[in-house]
Amino acid sequence: MKKTLFAVMIVLLALAVALPVAAQKAAPFKVAFIYIGPPGDLGWTYEHDRARKAVAADLGDKVKLDFIENVPEGPDAERIIRQYAQDGYNMIFATSFGYMDPMFNVAKEFPKVYFEHCSGYKTAPNMATYFGWIEEPRYLSGIIAGKMSKANKIGYVAAFPIPEVVRGINWFTLGVRSVNPKATVNVVWTNTWYDPVKEREAAVALLDSGVDIIAQHQDTTEPQKAAKERGKLSIGYDSDMGKIVGDTVLTSPVWNWSVYYKQTIQAAMAGTWKSHGYWEGMKAGVVQLGTISPKVPKDVAGLVDAASKKILAGTLNVFAGPIKDQSGAVKVPAGTTISVDDRAGMDWFVEGVVGKVK
Repeated sequence: MKKTLFAVMIVLLALAVALPVAAQKAAPFKVAFIYIGPPGDLGWTYEHDRARKAVAADLGDKVKLDFIENVPEGPDAERIIRQYAQDGYNMIFATSFGYMDPMFNVAKEFPKVYFEHCSGYKTAPNMATYFGWIEEPRYLSGIIAGKMSKANKIGYVAAFPIPEVVRGINWFTLGVRSVNPKATVNVVWTNTWYDPVKEREAAVALLDSGVDIIAQHQDTTEPQKAAKERGKLSIGYDSDMGKIVGDTVLTSPVWNWSVYYKQTIQAAMAGTWKSHGYWEGMKAGVVQLGTISPKVPKDVAGLVDAASKKILAGTLNVFAGPIKDQSGAVKVPAGTTISVDDRAGMDWFVEGVVGKVK
């Protein structure tokens, strides 16, 4: 009897010791997302938040995913990023260009936390950057706009004159002029990411100037709505805006951030994460072209499908020369490809763009 009681006591003691270990192993991996706008913008932040929800559905109680929206770029961002790190979060994603320096500062203070910055270029042993070659579907959307424009004058509502936005304008324009060399892409800067009123006003000004298609690099659907109200067409961005605005949105270059978020979080959980600069395109699935409107003729849709297949097969490199700047000077000679570094720091417009990089 004594032996039995002793054995039971040993088992209970072992369980008592093991329980804290088991509880520690079961603790969820804590991840925070810093958003520049609200998920309800139906654009940039909406797609990041959709990806967050997809990761939560896939990984379940293994992770705890939190987010904060409408965080201004600057000191507020640094304070919020630091607070998440102090609160024991294992990994933090900052989803706007202007969060780069604030995150870089905080990363120095918390070497055991994984930091990820979207669209920037600064890295550290515990800080990585990530983005995608959205220029590939931008180019494809330009083919549609170039073929569909009757005025040969396309408007582009642009956020900030940073390389990310400049690249988008350039490769959209290259797509336009690959099928319509007479067309121009006319740029208006708003110097905002999320300001529905300014975005609409910029689109209206372009429509008043005679453009018949509106493209954009903004975080809402307001430019698309403005075009629809004028009986004109548009190209969306970030999300599949045709599903929101209607068939006047001819197509949209879109993001699929879940591809990156899931693999990166799992790498951090497994202890295999390393600092990096992630750049992938359509082949990786992180960017793609959204639904093509029924307003797009079948022959035009066929051109886009053929170009898309070539990009995926590696036989069409949209970054290959010859590429000329606004003055007509060759910037990327035939037989060469613009380097990743030159793309990342792009501060000039291609031939066919009307406007200035301020």
